[in-house]
Amino acid sequence: MENRFVKYYSERSLWKKIREMSKAAGTQVIYAVLLLYYVMKNSNVSLKTKLAITAALGYFIFPADAIPDLAPLIGFSDDLGVLLFALTQIAASITPEIKKQAKEKLNEWFGAVDEKELLALEEKIS
Repeated sequence: MENRFVKYYSERSLWKKIREMSKAAGTQVIYAVLLLYYVMKNSNVSLKTKLAITAALGYFIFPADAIPDLAPLIGFSDDLGVLLFALTQIAASITPEIKKQAKEKLNEWFGAVDEKELLALEEKIS
């Protein structure tokens, strides 16, 4: 993951992007974002891991993606690819508690989510 996207990350920008695009992005993308966010907030995670996460989240926030986020159906595919890559790199840091936090936040925002979608994402990163 390129560190040039680190400069686009801020917690405020992340929440703004999620608020504006969560329905279009879908639960898998937002779940991936939340997993990364909660791992980054964990005090036991190394600075190197936090930088990698910041770069991935910066890419998610970056307004000029390889595939524009407003493109129907495929707009978030590049974001999901970057997020999945980052998640595979930090998979050992994703604890059951982090998964629980992310799922609770998803349920708060989306209502009941399809657990199969979340498990499909988890299988890709394990």
